Amino acid sequence: MLLFIGSISSSLLSKFYFNHKGDSRWVSTWVQSAGFPLLLLPIYLPFYLFKSTHRKPFTNLTSKMLLLSIVIGFFLGLNNLLFSWGNSYLPVSTNSLVLSSQLVFTLITSVIIVKQKITYTNLNCVILLTISSVMLALGSSHDKPKDLTKTKYFIGFFSTIGAGLLFALYLPLMEKIYKEVSCYSMVMEMQIVMELAATVLATLGMIIDGGFSEMKNEGKNVFDLGEKAYWLTVMFNVVTWQFCFMGTAGMVFLTSSLTGGVCMTALMAVNVLGGVIVFEDNFGWIKVVSTLLCIWGFSSYLYGMYMKMKEEEEEEKKKDDSLEKLINNDKDEEENMTEIHVTHNT
Repeated sequence: MLLFIGSISSSLLSKFYFNHKGDSRWVSTWVQSAGFPLLLLPIYLPFYLFKSTHRKPFTNLTSKMLLLSIVIGFFLGLNNLLFSWGNSYLPVSTNSLVLSSQLVFTLITSVIIVKQKITYTNLNCVILLTISSVMLALGSSHDKPKDLTKTKYFIGFFSTIGAGLLFALYLPLMEKIYKEVSCYSMVMEMQIVMELAATVLATLGMIIDGGFSEMKNEGKNVFDLGEKAYWLTVMFNVVTWQFCFMGTAGMVFLTSSLTGGVCMTALMAVNVLGGVIVFEDNFGWIKVVSTLLCIWGFSSYLYGMYMKMKEEEEEEKKKDDSLEKLINNDKDEEENMTEIHVTHNT
């Protein structure tokens, strides 16, 4: 639910910011991670308020985990910047469909980093999404806004591809690290360190580029809905991005990086429809076919996951039956031995 709300809301709010004359990509980058203090809630509430855990927050975070979180956090900051560039130039629907190609990269990096097995459903999903992205690229010249040059449009297009590639690297790295993690609170502890590092990177960019003074100016003089609407947009952007990151981290921790990527990509189709409904993005036949291919790919993957779970349940049942049969045989043998012993004594 957090991933669903966060993914859709953050994407639409980011585009809303740029549509109403917000123009700072550093501001858009900064809000993606600046809400990291909100992650203290799922860390401290279970311990102090609900008393559902006896583990004190941050006590099991090793120096190795801390260092890895900082390094990955800087990569996450770069990913946020690329996403902002893409979102500032592309319509929400196009941006979402291009970003869906991250699933292709996630499969490749998962095979390399966490030894993910390649199956028919994996390949089918990857092929369909690749075709979808290629179709979108070929028809992209008809989709760019009228006041946007072709150069800037393709900068946005390839920035989004780059964001997808970096995020695809981030997911399996997280899966590998989470294997040493014992609970969701520890996941959030690592996430807060990553986002702190990403925020430091974005803050440095804001300082060098004059981003904070630009924020004030945008709110007072540039944002066409007024200063109050500007700061509300920034505030809600900060919150919804944290929902998105909390949901993503939880999915990877509980399942796998590939499944987390599939769930995120599945939400891209909803983002496409959101862009069409809210911002009246163009939804020509190329996007229709691309969206259908995305849905087909997701459906085939989910069906494969369902069949795999069913097979595992059947295998588990067979093991239980075999174990029960073995126990019963042992009991029968023990009873027979007892009878023989009694007969012998008689």
